[in-house]
Amino acid sequence: MTQTPTAQTPAPRQARAHFTVPASHPMVTVLGSGDALLRVIETAFPAADIHVRGNEISAVGEAAEVALIQRLFDEMMLVLRTGQPMTEDAVERSIAMLRAAERGEKDGEETPAEVLTQNILSSRGRTIRPKTLNQKRYVDAIDKHTIVFGIGPAGTGKTYLAMAKAVQALQSKQVNRIILTRPAVEAGERLGFLPGTLYEKIDPYLRPLYDALHDMLDPDSIPRLMAAGTIEVAPLAYMRGRSQPVFTNVLTPDGWRPIGELQVGDLVIGSDGEPTPVLGVYPQGERDIYRVSAQDGSWTLCCGEHLWTVRTASDKRRDRPWRVMETQDMIGNLRAAHARRYELPMLTAPVSLPAREVPMDPYAVGLLLGDGCLTGSTTPAFATEDRELAEALEEALPGVSVRHKGGPDYVLNRQKAPGDVVTLENPVTRVLRELELLGSRSHSKFVPDVYLRNSADVRLAVLQGLLDADGGPVTQRGRTCRVQYSTASILLRDDVIALVQSLGGTAYTRRRAAEGRAPGLARGREVHHRYDSHVVDIRLPEGIEPFRLARKAEKYHAAGGGGRPMRFIDSIEPAGREETVCIQVAAEDSLYVTQDYLLTHNTLNDAFIILDEAQNTSAEQMKMFLTRLGFDSKIVITGDITQVDLPNGTKSGLRQVQEILDGVEDVHFSRLTSQDVVRHKLVGRIVDAYEKYDSRDSHNGKQ
Repeated sequence: MTQTPTAQTPAPRQARAHFTVPASHPMVTVLGSGDALLRVIETAFPAADIHVRGNEISAVGEAAEVALIQRLFDEMMLVLRTGQPMTEDAVERSIAMLRAAERGEKDGEETPAEVLTQNILSSRGRTIRPKTLNQKRYVDAIDKHTIVFGIGPAGTGKTYLAMAKAVQALQSKQVNRIILTRPAVEAGERLGFLPGTLYEKIDPYLRPLYDALHDMLDPDSIPRLMAAGTIEVAPLAYMRGRSQPVFTNVLTPDGWRPIGELQVGDLVIGSDGEPTPVLGVYPQGERDIYRVSAQDGSWTLCCGEHLWTVRTASDKRRDRPWRVMETQDMIGNLRAAHARRYELPMLTAPVSLPAREVPMDPYAVGLLLGDGCLTGSTTPAFATEDRELAEALEEALPGVSVRHKGGPDYVLNRQKAPGDVVTLENPVTRVLRELELLGSRSHSKFVPDVYLRNSADVRLAVLQGLLDADGGPVTQRGRTCRVQYSTASILLRDDVIALVQSLGGTAYTRRRAAEGRAPGLARGREVHHRYDSHVVDIRLPEGIEPFRLARKAEKYHAAGGGGRPMRFIDSIEPAGREETVCIQVAAEDSLYVTQDYLLTHNTLNDAFIILDEAQNTSAEQMKMFLTRLGFDSKIVITGDITQVDLPNGTKSGLRQVQEILDGVEDVHFSRLTSQDVVRHKLVGRIVDAYEKYDSRDSHNGKQ
């Protein structure tokens, strides 16, 4: 469009503008059907004379008003060039934006055309876009920030635009799932007292979210996406319940502790083996519990909504990232062509525990637990056919000589020094007594706690001693080498499994009954088995050496080493109801070590999460929700602080959070007003009337 000087000089402060509409745009697109758009403009600028002749439009009036009219038509033409039609509502909003910019009320450089042509999502023949400047800034904030609060009256598009951004993020693969939630308190009743099934009870509260979804996605695809866990719609109370029974053990630098005893600030062990702080502890009440078991015999307890990081063979083959799934989503889907479907992550490094002083070399402890005589009725002894082990034992025990007695038998004698009293206690006997191992026999041996809960180097040395004495490599054609260990002690079996798992490996165990087993031979005589034998098959990660004994180490490496330890979910079974608790940790992948060194977590990664009607959350619920944020996730929280339905005395979490998070980096508050209402015009007027009334009422109260 062009503005040309007029032939006549306008009156003071008067100006004339002349616009030519290109022939490529029919005048009806500019003026509207029945000149509806023109009437909106004339109503907005009553002091200006606007005339239309052919494809030319002229305006005469006060200079400032004429300049606004010219700017308006320029913006309208920019919108029309995109193929988007102008509506009466769009013209009114454009005028409002231009007047606000003229008054200096709106900072920034957004123009009406930029606002009205920003497409978010196209679906089923319609395009979703912001309609006001505040809405555009709200949408832009969602792109730029991790957590965005959309606060404003009903009808301002807070939830609808957030939903459109969520669907856009899912379709562009920026996130793997959408989670939609809102507090179910509007009826002022507990869900348990409402009639119907759970879904019938919660449906009225979630219906607005369902309706928005149906506007943006093919309705036939929504049930499939929800069944797959790609879209989750649930009340806030149900969404938060990713929990474990309060007695479930979680690994900390000080050993195993019940999850119910953990507090914010306590340290737990993450997937990298390093300590990570607990950021939140949220009691969940009594919930249905499931026992999740892996194929190596490890297991733990959790609720149906508890989260697991898993991947399938297809994910691995296609180099896809690990996915996060709820326990209940995997039930009944654990096999793929008779193979276990879901692989679990393993520790990426040995668990890092504080180093503790030990009274005896850990490798020597492992050798003695394997082939030592610790009864205390005689001088400590050691039996081996490998002279190398006897020499290594002597080297590891200062002040002790390992004397060959005959055959495989060695005696551990105290090395006497000039002036020693003959009755001095054997140092090995003294340490065994200190460790409470003296008097133990083959079926009652165990690894002392000071060695189990020690640095990775100490734990590995104990394991190497045990495997050099009573273990060995097992080779199979076409497969990597596994390690096999046998013991008659159930305690020692469990301790070996714990050592292996703490180093990032897996251990499978089976029992060989003593009854019916062929007797062994000792010095030509039959020796019958008195106790069952427990066989442990072990796989350790690359870089963790199971053997020091040369012949075993050579065989192990000649067969390609131990391969890669793997765990798969084998079964998920109901396990009753228990009191539960949920924790959040600071680890980057949100994982922590639970019972049997299984890795699990409670926080949502790669998700777009919307909390609607947030004014009806309590302060505790708001904190719980915000601290569930995972990596590569985005949270949008919407609400109207003038419509709180919480019980008397309960402070709205949405009101409080504005004070708490004000100024926090990567958190943005978008505030919408009655001018952003995109429903019937009367809604905006009603909102203004209530705000005026509340303001007057508040003022009178102060007086």
